Amino acid sequence: MDPFRHLPHLQGQLTPADRSSLRVTLEILAEWDERARQLGRPSDWRLSNQAIEASRRAALGALDAQQDFWVFSYGSLMWDPGFHFVEVRLAELPAHQRRFTFKTDTGRGSPLCPGLMLSLAPGEGSCQGLAFRIAARAADAETAILWRREMVRGSYSPKRLPVSTPQGEVEALVFADNPAFRDHVGELPMDQTAAIIARASGMLGTNRDYLEQLALQLRRLAIEDAYLSALLQRVQAIAAE
Repeated sequence: MDPFRHLPHLQGQLTPADRSSLRVTLEILAEWDERARQLGRPSDWRLSNQAIEASRRAALGALDAQQDFWVFSYGSLMWDPGFHFVEVRLAELPAHQRRFTFKTDTGRGSPLCPGLMLSLAPGEGSCQGLAFRIAARAADAETAILWRREMVRGSYSPKRLPVSTPQGEVEALVFADNPAFRDHVGELPMDQTAAIIARASGMLGTNRDYLEQLALQLRRLAIEDAYLSALLQRVQAIAAE
């Protein structure tokens, strides 16, 4: 069946997995290590391959080979999931909200000018995003690839939570806020957040580009996020100065 049957207008608006630079195979991870070395980063800039895999096993346990697997996306996974999926739906997670809550000095920041990365913090209301269904037969391999991307430094707290979709409720993997992460800074004042995002850049691109790509995908999906809209306005104003 067509993976985009519920959201046909998304066809062509997501980076295919086989063309994604964020489909983090072991080879891609080795390339990241080399780029980090060239930038003078220490060898322990990320978790070891063994630690990343151990955290996946601890969070997910033994996956049921007969059970499809759902992933809730609220940030870059919404336009570049990096994994193969068989269905995508609009989805809503209650009692959470998008917030830029932890520093990055690698992906979209540098040691001299750290950026901020998006997380999913507890809060009032709900967060609207996308839910992707991974076929049962592919779930183990695809979640391993996803884990190397999202948990490369242990930035998030992965959980399986119920999310609502127009086609019914599903349980999905959520990469939620992790206050125990060493670079977690929490929600900063809006002006400070905007000033950081407007200027930071790293080996995956600029912090501003991340925010703008997310805002574009939310518009395509008719998803309103007052926090992101206000933040984008302030970042663009700084860039225009």
